[in-house]
Amino acid sequence: MLIDKATIVATLRTRGLTERADWVDRQLPPLVDTARNASLLRMLGLDPEKIAHQTSAEHLEVVSS
Repeated sequence: MLIDKATIVATLRTRGLTERADWVDRQLPPLVDTARNASLLRMLGLDPEKIAHQTSAEHLEVVSS
């Protein structure tokens, strides 16, 4: 599964993890492969399934507006 890097960065920023968010923004590609980067996502305290679900819900809100 691919997750937009901006979603990961935004999630980290909302948790107050600005330095980690900056690092992710510099180091990761625009689309992050959750299988390839599973260890990194776990280290950052992120659940790829939750982020993917959150992203899908946000896209549905934008489309239905």
